[in-house]
Amino acid sequence: MKRFAQRIRNSLPAKENIFSWIKLITLTGGVQLIVQLVGLVSGIIIIRLLPTKEYGLYTLANTMLGTMTILADGGIGSGVMAQGGKVWQDRQKLGAVLSTGLELRRKFAIGSLIISTPILYYLLLHNGAGWMMAVLIVASLIPAFYAALSDSLLEIVPKLHQAILPLQKNQLNVGIGRLFLSAITLFAFPWTFVAILAGSFPRMYGNIKLKKIAYELVDKEQQPSAEVRQEILKGVKRLLPLSIYYTVSGQVTIWLLSIFGSAISIGQIGALGRFSMLLTLFSVVFSNLLIPRFARLKLDRRNIISKFIQINLLLLLIIAIVLLSAWIFQNQLLWILGNQYAGLNSAFILVMLTGCVNLMVGSNFSLLTSRGWVMNPVSGIPIGICSILIGAFLINVSTLTGAIYYNLFLASYSLIVAFLFFAYKIRLVKEIN
Repeated sequence: MKRFAQRIRNSLPAKENIFSWIKLITLTGGVQLIVQLVGLVSGIIIIRLLPTKEYGLYTLANTMLGTMTILADGGIGSGVMAQGGKVWQDRQKLGAVLSTGLELRRKFAIGSLIISTPILYYLLLHNGAGWMMAVLIVASLIPAFYAALSDSLLEIVPKLHQAILPLQKNQLNVGIGRLFLSAITLFAFPWTFVAILAGSFPRMYGNIKLKKIAYELVDKEQQPSAEVRQEILKGVKRLLPLSIYYTVSGQVTIWLLSIFGSAISIGQIGALGRFSMLLTLFSVVFSNLLIPRFARLKLDRRNIISKFIQINLLLLLIIAIVLLSAWIFQNQLLWILGNQYAGLNSAFILVMLTGCVNLMVGSNFSLLTSRGWVMNPVSGIPIGICSILIGAFLINVSTLTGAIYYNLFLASYSLIVAFLFFAYKIRLVKEIN
């Protein structure tokens, strides 16, 4: 028993023990739970106050916002995390890494806007939005997109320093602001672009506060580094094609329904997926606490494998609890969404299961990219295209349930690929004696 306890203690980072970890996770998870609950309440208010068709347009617009953000990143965030993890204790060098990432992100944003906005405008018109409403919806995304260009990079600095509470307080303030604006505006103006703006302005305010948090830990006067830029772009060359693929495949349900379905179907799947957004709680806790530590691990094969297995076992435990809770309380959760979503029990459970699998996919790929382990697009993209074609051949994607099954198939396929890629990369790590 003593040997077992000693092995657990030795597996934890230096100067930390199981009790400090429990305290850290409880504190961080508790604050993050409040953040997610505030976000959930905001989402429920939007679902209940917007007509189903308007909520479908809202879901479509927010899906495109995620696409625009990913295209503007193209792997820059992972590169900043990987390079920052090497120099996180040096204010000047970390400041240069951050400055370089922000510079690259601004350049990529232009291309993202040029590609994404015409597509969104067309899909909005295709799903019943008038041309004036489509213009207003597209314009309302600009403030949120502007904030997204920098906030995900700025968050890397406090994460590397494990200054989590200031980060979470800022997220909570943003969530409360969104809740307040949504509640007071949508009663009178139940339109998609109003709901988007209600979330955009608080995010811009939070972005200003986030800069203050980050620049207390780095030298903000540092100029972009050519050497760091070169290292980040090496990862971008591999990650950008994969990011485009995962952007499309990760939201394939919405894209399929926006083309072959209707705004009402999009609204239904968007509303059902609102509860799976609670999984973001675990994703954020992992991103704040575990991924930066995983990025800082020395090249010790046994230790890396051990931490990788521990993280995935923890994920499986969380998923089991989430799915059991969703199955037990499915009627009550659907009642919260409103009468227009009653009777969608089977679709709701499938959406929750898909969300859980995607949680594992996202967490594992974040672990891999945090160490600079990026799949070569020459092999990664054909593997992904195969999954899309196989799924389309086996599953009828013209219905709501079929589209959800299709998304679940793609998520499961991606998870298997992530595990196999980890097994390949870990074989290249030399053992430390």
